[in-house]
Amino acid sequence: MNNTTRTTASIVRLILGSDSAPVSLTQSALLLLRVVLGTMIIHNGFDKLADISGFAEAYVEAIGLPFPIFFAYCAAITEVVASPLLILGLLTRPAALGLFATMMVANYHHILIGGFSIPSIELSSIYAASFAFFVIYGGGKYAIDSLITNALTKWLTVSADVKSTEPSVRLTATK
Repeated sequence: MNNTTRTTASIVRLILGSDSAPVSLTQSALLLLRVVLGTMIIHNGFDKLADISGFAEAYVEAIGLPFPIFFAYCAAITEVVASPLLILGLLTRPAALGLFATMMVANYHHILIGGFSIPSIELSSIYAASFAFFVIYGGGKYAIDSLITNALTKWLTVSADVKSTEPSVRLTATK
């Protein structure tokens, strides 16, 4: 195979293949997605906190949840706390799970109030799908979670190696 054919095949694989991007590029895209999602969703939490009773009445009471003020605070605090965690990639899966649940309730609200209308559920559905991805996949290579996992793995490996090289001492009874 000549160089032109090889180059053409590489370009076609890059364009058509779903897993052919370099790892660093893929991980950078995940980092970008985490940062954008977290940055965009955090303002929702601050907006809710600015008018918690209005949000509770308009959204939480409207779908029939009990204790609307409590659940309004739950949604707002989840968005304010989980968004920076998602951005940093710290406790990514639990943070994304909380945000996913919040978006599923938002979807339910939009469907209940406006019917199954794509314009009304579009944004919360995109957010929900994105958060579901991070619940399943985690934060990626460029996340604090990965740093912690790598350090813990290294520490456990060193600890196991030290234990395996220690001489075993047998105590035997003497008569």
